[in-house]
Amino acid sequence: MKSLLLLVLISICWADHLSDNYTLDHDRVIHLQAENGPRLLVEAEQAKVFSHRGGNVTLPCKFYRDPTAFGSGIHKIRIKWTKLTSDYLKEVDVFVSMGYHKKTYGGYQGRVFLKGGSDNDASLVITDLTLEDYGRYKCEVIEGLEDDTAVVALDLQGVVFPYFPRLGRYNLNFHEAQQACLDQDAVIASFDQLYDAWRGGLDWCNAGWLSDGSVQYPITKPREPCGGQNTVPGVRNYGFWDKDKSRYDVFCFTSNFNGRFYYLIHPTKLTYDEAVQACLNDGAQIAKVGQIFAAWKLLGYDRCDAGWLADGSVRYPISRPRRHCSPTEAAVRFVGFPDKKHKLYGVYCFRAYN
Repeated sequence: MKSLLLLVLISICWADHLSDNYTLDHDRVIHLQAENGPRLLVEAEQAKVFSHRGGNVTLPCKFYRDPTAFGSGIHKIRIKWTKLTSDYLKEVDVFVSMGYHKKTYGGYQGRVFLKGGSDNDASLVITDLTLEDYGRYKCEVIEGLEDDTAVVALDLQGVVFPYFPRLGRYNLNFHEAQQACLDQDAVIASFDQLYDAWRGGLDWCNAGWLSDGSVQYPITKPREPCGGQNTVPGVRNYGFWDKDKSRYDVFCFTSNFNGRFYYLIHPTKLTYDEAVQACLNDGAQIAKVGQIFAAWKLLGYDRCDAGWLADGSVRYPISRPRRHCSPTEAAVRFVGFPDKKHKLYGVYCFRAYN
């Protein structure tokens, strides 16, 4: 009985001691076990954060230490941020900090730093977000032989769109698909982005590459040519195919842009080359497919005039369906890839802001 009473008193004293050192927001207290338990704990207060291209975001991460195990100093703490990939055996280095020594990697240079809101704050700030920043990040804190990690997902506001080139459908291997998206101010979409787009109503009956190397397509209205009329709606999965030899379309993702997208008012219709020059004469460039989708989805852009785009396609964005202008649904309507030298259309331009 005396031993039990002594154990209770020790537990109470230990908890009281730690409550002075490990108080979180909202009066939440982290208790670290002195024996057999973790001496270092890493937590992300949010599992997912949201932003958009060009914005700034903070990836939350805090760590809690047992001072009796490490002492009071924090100069030996190493904080490392990496980005996880679809290949879970590979990680991309983002940022490392140990005391006054800090190092940033790759395209993150000049754009990331530790928030440093408190001594136990390992949160990472990313500025001027790019489309490639989308994904899952790991915060790792190391002190001596102890380490712990937390994972935070960064989601971007944007739009997924299917894409195929002038050559026609099912003409892109995986690497060409990646480049095709980049050429249209976009990146190849992830499965999560395609799934969210499907939940938002995207229905497309042609299979396309995704960033993990899989080939899939979203169906909201089951029908015979698209997996069968009696099947359930969903994202159809063709599986993983040879990235060099297999050929499909691609699903691209883009987000907010820093510029002005507009239909150029011009006295005459134009050939493709004339359209390119007309935008240049107006201090702009001919717009890309990703830009017309971003303007339509994120800005509600609506124009019932078919116009040339940079890839040689002709499209027009309708956010308010009406007679003669996509009467059944809001969409970016696709006219096709007309003859560049002889067919005449308007043109959509894009002027970037400095």
